[in-house]
Amino acid sequence: MTHPDCFANRHIGPDAPEERAMLEALGFDSLEGLAAAAVPSSIRFGGALDLPPALTEAELLHEARRLSSENRRYRSYLGMGYYGTRTPPVILRNVFENPGWYTQYTPYQAEIAQGRLEALLTFQTVVSDLTGLPVANASLLDEATAAAEAMTLFHNAAKGGDAFFVDARCHPQTIAVVRQRAEPQGLRVVVGDWQEFEPFAGVFGALVQYPTTDGEVCDYRAFAEKLHAEGAYLAVATDLLALLLIEAPGEWGADVALGSSQRFGVPMGYGGPHAAFFAVKDEFKRLIPGRIIGVSKDAHGNAALRMALQTREQHIRREKATSNICTAQVLLAVMAAMYAVYHGPEQLEDIALYVHGLAKRLAAGAERLGHTVVHPDFFDTVRLRPGAGFSGEDLVARAASEFQINLRLFDNGDVGIALDETVTTADVDDLFRLLAGMAAPGFSAEEGDAAPAYRGAMARTTDYLTHPVFHRYHAEHEMLRYLKRLENRDLSLAHAMIPLGSCTMKLNATAEMMPVSLSGFAHLHPYAPKEQAQGYAEIIRQLEAWLTEITGFAAVSLQPNSGAMGEYAGLLVIRAYHQANGGAHRNVCLIPASAHGTNPASAVMAGMEVVVTKVTDRGEVDLDDLRAKAAQHADRLAALMITYPSTHGVFEPTIREIADLVHEHGGLVYMDGANMNAQVGLTRPGDFGMDVCHLNLHKTFAIPHGGGGPGMGPIGVTAQLAPYLPGHPVIETGGEQKIGAVAAAPWGSASILLISWAYIAMMGPDGLKRASQTAILNANYMAKRLEEHYDVLYRGPNGMVAHEFILDVRPFQRAGISAEDIAKRLIDYGFHAPTMSFPVAGTLMIEPTESESKAELDRFCDAMIAIRAEIQQVELGLIDAKDNPLKNAPHTAAHVMADDWVHPYSREAAAYPASWVREGKFWPAVGRVDNAFGDRNLVCACPPLEAYAS
Repeated sequence: MTHPDCFANRHIGPDAPEERAMLEALGFDSLEGLAAAAVPSSIRFGGALDLPPALTEAELLHEARRLSSENRRYRSYLGMGYYGTRTPPVILRNVFENPGWYTQYTPYQAEIAQGRLEALLTFQTVVSDLTGLPVANASLLDEATAAAEAMTLFHNAAKGGDAFFVDARCHPQTIAVVRQRAEPQGLRVVVGDWQEFEPFAGVFGALVQYPTTDGEVCDYRAFAEKLHAEGAYLAVATDLLALLLIEAPGEWGADVALGSSQRFGVPMGYGGPHAAFFAVKDEFKRLIPGRIIGVSKDAHGNAALRMALQTREQHIRREKATSNICTAQVLLAVMAAMYAVYHGPEQLEDIALYVHGLAKRLAAGAERLGHTVVHPDFFDTVRLRPGAGFSGEDLVARAASEFQINLRLFDNGDVGIALDETVTTADVDDLFRLLAGMAAPGFSAEEGDAAPAYRGAMARTTDYLTHPVFHRYHAEHEMLRYLKRLENRDLSLAHAMIPLGSCTMKLNATAEMMPVSLSGFAHLHPYAPKEQAQGYAEIIRQLEAWLTEITGFAAVSLQPNSGAMGEYAGLLVIRAYHQANGGAHRNVCLIPASAHGTNPASAVMAGMEVVVTKVTDRGEVDLDDLRAKAAQHADRLAALMITYPSTHGVFEPTIREIADLVHEHGGLVYMDGANMNAQVGLTRPGDFGMDVCHLNLHKTFAIPHGGGGPGMGPIGVTAQLAPYLPGHPVIETGGEQKIGAVAAAPWGSASILLISWAYIAMMGPDGLKRASQTAILNANYMAKRLEEHYDVLYRGPNGMVAHEFILDVRPFQRAGISAEDIAKRLIDYGFHAPTMSFPVAGTLMIEPTESESKAELDRFCDAMIAIRAEIQQVELGLIDAKDNPLKNAPHTAAHVMADDWVHPYSREAAAYPASWVREGKFWPAVGRVDNAFGDRNLVCACPPLEAYAS
């Protein structure tokens, strides 16, 4: 007997009667018939996915707890950018575990994202204050990739030179990622000792670690001056907790400061997700990668926040973009910011002094026991040279076997011990017993004065975190209310469907999220020995096997921690394959004009030359143009990047012909997997000619968007490409001829892999297929309902769309109504807007996902139909073309309640345009935001309150 509780029935929104009604409206009698009409027969998957039967939620959680217990939680003092931390419970419960925060979308619609934007502005303020640099972004993927972005920024800024100097005492994963990023760009990475550095031809920048990977706090001022005298720039990888006590990099010559905010309350999670920080001098504000939150004003003159300087982004500049970054780490940046808010500067300093004090006591005790402290100036990490009768190898082995402690062993036999805020004096006493050769050391870490002030090199003297937000919310009640106020300013999936095309805002089920918080998963160091991570190993093994079965590929790498990074990694694998098989000259990448903006940016980053191919009026790849350009570049053709189903929301029937054409000319086919939600169980990319595909786990496989991140972008590859999958310098991964690391951790943001693992386990093969079919059903039902009111721009075979579709709203421009006006008016109806002006300017792209019920789909369609009626009033001259509900949307409560209401429509029409809005009105926090003002007057840190008024 099987339990009647079926998870798929909870994940898939329409129940049986709703499904029948929608199928009937479309003229089909089954989901199978609908899918057969939408998906070309030439690529249909004829079999059933070979996956385990679906688990119930109870069974899944039991298995997650079992696997969590398989991970052995040793005390890890390995450091290298990863540290134990204590997440305040008020932040853990009310941000990290709260769907009001983790189901938000990227804040492109600023009016319904003011809470998250404020939290990110606070994050930027923390980073700017602590680094001493004026412009900070709203987070990057991880510290190692942030360092690679710094290298690229410097190269762009220098406009000359080909060499980047990296100090040998940077973290090993950072050196590896920088090397891999540099190689396809034709850049040289020179690794050496900063103290021995002499300027050389071609050097345009340098990277140092502060404190170094083995703990030393170095005075780099003379080094910075030497670089600047040569016209080169300096990037400093640093630590936010250390910067509470040591001098800010921006004060002594850094041009860029970067690092990880993980130890500000974000669990290690076996490698992620963690928010990297990145701050620059003002001169680099238009070159800085990632997103910047800025202060602007709304239509009523009130202060409002928005994403600033968006013209730098990959979706606009494409192959000329400053980077290919699409996903930030917003949820984790919010956690880090709130950690700083909750503790405030005084308690943060106390935490830093506590950690430093323990390190000082450890160092003093080690010296009493006959060991040598290699670096006298340190913050939290002590490098020891074992004394007579001891070896580093024995100490590390005994620490693990006798004390369940992980220590770092250096190549020369030295031992590294990195402490953090979770360490106690009892833990240090265990280290003393270890260092005493298992004998009683004769003293305790409890002895001596209270934690000493920092008296080492580069002591900090400047203030930080002076803004009132860091001084108001230290009581838990106050913090709870502050977090709730911020949350209430953001529309999330907790409020309504978010119908964004190519973004797949589906259910992120509670049962899928719960394992991430289990201590056995949350607190494991990513470089812990593999035998201590057997629970994770089983999760990774299963997930890799399931994803290869779902895609039809031979192997998978889970390392890329965003979709755009998956694109980059996949192209690097293609490049490595060509190089290994006599095709090093192959560097042309064909990309259709309809592609995601990350595609050309990723291709350039992988060292390829982008050649754009045309699309037809039907939105499909222009085969004649593709054939001509493939032939033209046959000698150098490396790859074609294609999105399938297409970015225009259709299954192109010629996909096999396209793949064959590229293969005939010596190229390989990269499939952008952003739209896999229409394929799982119905087609498999590996079966119809694709060679590489990245999978957006934060789309198809249920990892939540988190307000703009985290994301995961693993890649699947054919057997011929499997040997080239990414490796890692600390933990063994990848194929026999592996490319270098593309992310800091061996399995990327490993802790959120649990979510996709849980999703697949609970859906099972039948549920996954039904989810894809229902996604196609929901999209076609909505297109059918709206086609009498709006033009559906593209359709595939049999007049069907895939799982998303584009509405052409350009004809309304004759009446002065734009796609933006419709998007903002939808806010008054309680909805987030669809994707605006992508991939076609002036259009709206809608993706309902399988998780939305027919009732919710109808509610959205009713809103769009009502908005069409409002547009018609403008077209007929029944309402003013410039003063109407669309042009003035969204309407805030303050605007509607104002005494001077002068509009030619009622307050009720503004605020309650549909009956359901009264049941739970979501009020936008601000009116329509003035984007241009924010860019002309860039403010990207928390200004004093009086500045808002001015």
